Amino acid sequence: MVIDLYHVKAQWDAEAGVFVAWSDEVPGLATGADTFEALVGKLKVAIPELLEANGLLEPSQEASFSLILERTERVRAAA
Repeated sequence: MVIDLYHVKAQWDAEAGVFVAWSDEVPGLATGADTFEALVGKLKVAIPELLEANGLLEPSQEASFSLILERTERVRAAA
């Protein structure tokens, strides 16, 4: 199956203090980084490596990915 755009989800893990990313479309993808930009950098390396290792991308091909970040915060109304 050829996918033109791989969807990657990311979330801030406040307890660990890192951004974590995963994808149902990129087999084996699970990584984290201290900053969002560092996470993007890691994904630029990991995604093509994993796609190639799983036979989903030829060495000369390129892959595009969309990174969707979700962050949930709890707030309290002022007293």
